[in-house]
Amino acid sequence: MNNKQNNAVIGQNIKRMDAVAKVTGAAPYPGDIDMPDQLWMKIRFSDRPHARILSVDTTAAELLPGVHRVFTAKDVPVNEYGLMAKDQPVLCGPGSSSGITGDDRVRCYMDMVALVVAETEAIAAEGVRLIQIEYEDLPTVFDMDAAMSDDSPLIREENPNNILCHYRIRYGDVQAGFELADVIIEGDYETGYQEHAFLQPEAGVGYIDEAERVTVVVAGQWTHEDQGLIAHALDLPLEAVRVIYPAIGGAFGGREDMSVQIILALAVHKLQRPVKIIWSREESIQYHHKRHPVSIHAKWGATREGKLVAIEARIIGDAGPYNYTSTKVLANANLMATGPYEVPNCNVDTYAVLTNNICTGAFRGFGAPQAAFAAEGMMNRLADALGMDPIAIRLINSVDEGSITSVGTPLPLGVTMPRVIEKAALESYWKPENGLWRPTTLEQPSNSSLRRGIGFACGYKNVGYSFGFPEQSWATVELFGADKIEQVIVRHGGADVGQGAHTVMSQMAAEAVGVPLKRVQLLTHDTAETQTAGSASASRMTFMAGNAIKGASERALEAWKAEERPARATYQYRPPKTSMYDPMTGKSEPNFAYGYVAQAVEVEVDIDTGQIFVRRVVSADDVGRAINPQLVQGQIEGAVIQALGYAVMEHLISDKGRIRNPFLSNYLIPTVLDIPIEVKSVILEYADPIGPWGARGMAEMPFIPLGPAIAAAVKDATGVWIDALPLVPDRVVAALRAHGVGGV
Repeated sequence: MNNKQNNAVIGQNIKRMDAVAKVTGAAPYPGDIDMPDQLWMKIRFSDRPHARILSVDTTAAELLPGVHRVFTAKDVPVNEYGLMAKDQPVLCGPGSSSGITGDDRVRCYMDMVALVVAETEAIAAEGVRLIQIEYEDLPTVFDMDAAMSDDSPLIREENPNNILCHYRIRYGDVQAGFELADVIIEGDYETGYQEHAFLQPEAGVGYIDEAERVTVVVAGQWTHEDQGLIAHALDLPLEAVRVIYPAIGGAFGGREDMSVQIILALAVHKLQRPVKIIWSREESIQYHHKRHPVSIHAKWGATREGKLVAIEARIIGDAGPYNYTSTKVLANANLMATGPYEVPNCNVDTYAVLTNNICTGAFRGFGAPQAAFAAEGMMNRLADALGMDPIAIRLINSVDEGSITSVGTPLPLGVTMPRVIEKAALESYWKPENGLWRPTTLEQPSNSSLRRGIGFACGYKNVGYSFGFPEQSWATVELFGADKIEQVIVRHGGADVGQGAHTVMSQMAAEAVGVPLKRVQLLTHDTAETQTAGSASASRMTFMAGNAIKGASERALEAWKAEERPARATYQYRPPKTSMYDPMTGKSEPNFAYGYVAQAVEVEVDIDTGQIFVRRVVSADDVGRAINPQLVQGQIEGAVIQALGYAVMEHLISDKGRIRNPFLSNYLIPTVLDIPIEVKSVILEYADPIGPWGARGMAEMPFIPLGPAIAAAVKDATGVWIDALPLVPDRVVAALRAHGVGGV
């Protein structure tokens, strides 16, 4: 190996390996794949938000010409599944074989009751309409606070007061801390649902492969997790199930939980015929999980010099009726409630609450955006109350190397928050002057209805699985050739959900082995070819895959030097262990690595209409080492635009458990006309001590602080704090008018 060759791989803007196929349309997504002799499936979802199913009459559907089979709960061998806990029936209804209490009940509209498999999609859809279901309606609850009351109907009998989980942090003496405070502020913050809106809705095709395996071709985030859940529900050995991902049209956490995987496998297993399904956009928005709506009450105290002395927070997140990943999302929100700051005294109580609303689960940021909206809002309010600059007060309180966090343990080495804050400030609207930070004075628009302002926020995000979850990643590297390495085959199961992960994996393999990139072949996305790599989530894929590939490459090179031809090595990377919260104090070592981010924004607010125009965003992200800088920039820009939608326009309306705007015509996401004039990506490379080549995971970071930064900019522009997301025009107008701003 020589350094010149290596330097041409790591840190270079290598073109994505799937770019041409995706641009030309040649790349097959799940909905593009057809099989000879395939059948089509459609789903009968629940007609009630909470009810017991007394009977399911499939007679008319079964008699419809072209229908091959109707499946109900009695047809599922082990009728249960779930990512964190197997608490959800595959199909709800009588006659089920699972051990779930009340699996004859539907608990929200997204529950599945029956499947129709037919010659065509249209016949299957007609068959679904012909199914007759008799319900006994049960009491419902859609409000989180009402759900927690003693007289609320229970969604699940094993969860008193509908509390799925309750996390506590008790650090220091919070009462004594508030007594030391010169200023105390309190605030209530609300965040709403967010729809993942990935490019292709849920789709897939299943068949029996040449090895007699039940094979499902879908878009997901962890092939081996899908495989395990399918095998469990079908009561099959793991090796009898195969999962393959083709091109994936985005995920953002929305493909972590099951959608069509198990039901496709069920139909294929029973019929021994290929079966295909494609959800409509309406079905996708109605029936897959969303970002958690969260309410937070916060109380912060500080000295007149701006030093935090105490924090209290109460966080409630709406889980819907099943776990999905709510226990983990709310655990993360619990940790992030105090922001990236040192505070000697804090009490935090965080609840995931069961309701009859749509299920909620993983979405980019995984609880951190909701918590940051409150934490950064409180920090900006403190700065306002103390007459301090938002940069200065953050630098006074920022975590740094050796900082003890709210859970009583130090952060892992590699803390760079102060440097990231300073860089974001310098690259945007602030400059140091005589030991103080001074913001730029903006020129105001000539239009008297427009007000211009700037805002700042920061945050941090864990890299990898948290709270004791067994984190790991497998990779296999094979070296072929005679005197020199002519080909490198890398087997790694990590999903590329549009972020360019497979390109980066190939770059890291070429770097580790010391060959040109063109000699690397990556085998992935197929449980028959790889061992488990973990999910494409938690900002972990580059970090975990890189360490696994690096370890396997080093061992394969040792075999090569010992004259093995071909040389082959398999390696499992395991990072430092983490630990779950102490149930009473919250003390823990929750994560093994973090990434750090800070953002500044400039907005214009139309005080007559309430519209917010985000003009400029500066995002400083410590990525440790940019394996492929262009892909890093793409992740920053993508996260910023997705966060912009979350902050100012994406308003998903749930009315008694039913989504009322399930189309992209009435659930609005940003288009090219909505994006800022400039998104400035400031890529910082402070190496993580245990990251591969120093790399940190970063895909979630740029999402986290944008909402509170925009809210701060709106306050700077109008003088009004608005503490609820999204900042849609009617909400903004109401807040402005309540404070005498705008209007006639």
